[in-house]
Amino acid sequence: MNDASQTQTAQGSAAPSRWQMPDTLILIFLVGLLAAGLTYLVPAGSFQTEEIHYLVDGAEKSRTVIDPDSFQYAVNDQGEVQYNRVSLFEGGGGVGLLNFPFEGLVSGSKWGSAIGVIMFMLVIGGAFGVVMRTGTIDNGILRLIDKTRGNEALFIPVMFSLFSLGGAVFGMGEEAVAFAIIIAPLMIRLGYDGITTVMVTYVATQVGFAASWMNPFSVAVAQGVAGIPVLSGAGLRIGLWVGFTLVGIAFTMWYARGVKAEPSRSYSFHSDKHFRDQPLGDVATSRWNLGDTLVMLTVLATLVWVIWGVVANAWYIPEIASQFFTMGLVAGIIGVAFRLNDMTMNDVADAFKDGAGIMLPAALLVGCAKGILLLLGGGDASEATVLNSILNSAAGAIGGMPEVLSAWFMLAFQSVFNFFVTSGSGQAALTMPLMAPLADLVGVSRQVAVLAFQLGDGFTNVIVPTSASLMATLGVCRVDWGDWARFVWRFVVLLFALASVAVIGAQLMGYS
Repeated sequence: MNDASQTQTAQGSAAPSRWQMPDTLILIFLVGLLAAGLTYLVPAGSFQTEEIHYLVDGAEKSRTVIDPDSFQYAVNDQGEVQYNRVSLFEGGGGVGLLNFPFEGLVSGSKWGSAIGVIMFMLVIGGAFGVVMRTGTIDNGILRLIDKTRGNEALFIPVMFSLFSLGGAVFGMGEEAVAFAIIIAPLMIRLGYDGITTVMVTYVATQVGFAASWMNPFSVAVAQGVAGIPVLSGAGLRIGLWVGFTLVGIAFTMWYARGVKAEPSRSYSFHSDKHFRDQPLGDVATSRWNLGDTLVMLTVLATLVWVIWGVVANAWYIPEIASQFFTMGLVAGIIGVAFRLNDMTMNDVADAFKDGAGIMLPAALLVGCAKGILLLLGGGDASEATVLNSILNSAAGAIGGMPEVLSAWFMLAFQSVFNFFVTSGSGQAALTMPLMAPLADLVGVSRQVAVLAFQLGDGFTNVIVPTSASLMATLGVCRVDWGDWARFVWRFVVLLFALASVAVIGAQLMGYS
């Protein structure tokens, strides 16, 4: 073989594969194509709604839910079923295939998805950009690593347990984003990666959220809608929370141990370069003065204050964002006053803009994902939409199965439906009015139907790109959703298998 042939052969064998995992935006657009296609195959239907009342901790709550017997397809003047077919482009504020990203980005209100969540992400990113610019967090990480040397592995079970408890007690989710900003550089300096950070923060909250015995945003709402005593059946749920939390800790530690031993095994090794490239210095020569102490106290006080506000006063997106903005402002003033990293007022403004900029890719994904729901007609049960027709058909299919199989299919349906409606209370209002009477018909207890709802609703939050909190956490940890999906699918399958055992076992035990 001549030299030219050898060179050609060598180049051919060394050439990397041209196939790459599609970017998350491309995947969302492909799902948008599928959603648009469904509008040509599934006719639009609607439900009538009614208001129900239930008690939580002695206080009366109300919620608008669907009437399960009121479903009807939309018909035209000739009595033919109507299809809300999506066109390529829709003017006048309508949603078409080519303008669903924009419509998704501007939908909602300051109280929720998408515009409220997007602004929440930008404000939090900017506030922590200012805090990080002071250098206090980096210097604090150095001291923490020095003080805990040899006990690094304890961080994972302790943090996972705390975040899981937060998800179980008060529905912690969006709050995990702020913690992830601080924990990500710490984890990577300890020899772990961005994936591990997402696991011990956001994923832990969703494990707790799914297996909760007292979450006011999922269990309480679902039980109230189902007409069973609110927060009843806590004994089994507490056992499930302990079990699922231990499974999450074990899975995270197994992965983290492998990454620490061989960093190239990390699914986020390339994106973690941003954190690895940041100089951290040596604890003996690093700065720590009164200014650093004040910045750290400001951050800690804000985190405690936000948690108190959520638990005691039901703070949500606007209030939480305001508290973190105040934190960034105070940290910036301290940084300028004490000349931390030679900060000036202009540096504070630049740091806020840079921090918000980090969140922009995740914010775009949140808006585009919301656009998929709009393509299917939105989540309004009283409007004629494809989503309502899918919901009604699924309920009809489940109703013709044996009781144990019906219980399992309730879990499977809630897991899939969560892709379109990631709000726990919103999904409860849409699905539980159908699932509760359906459970009576097929011999499944309503308590089991609620259990199937909460496990299906919570666990798939750790993978669906329509979850705003997931995308925000991935954004601050600089983990691409494609890399995340390649890692976490095994964990999702494990959780679903264990949830299946839990639901089937609960039905066989007569859980009520």
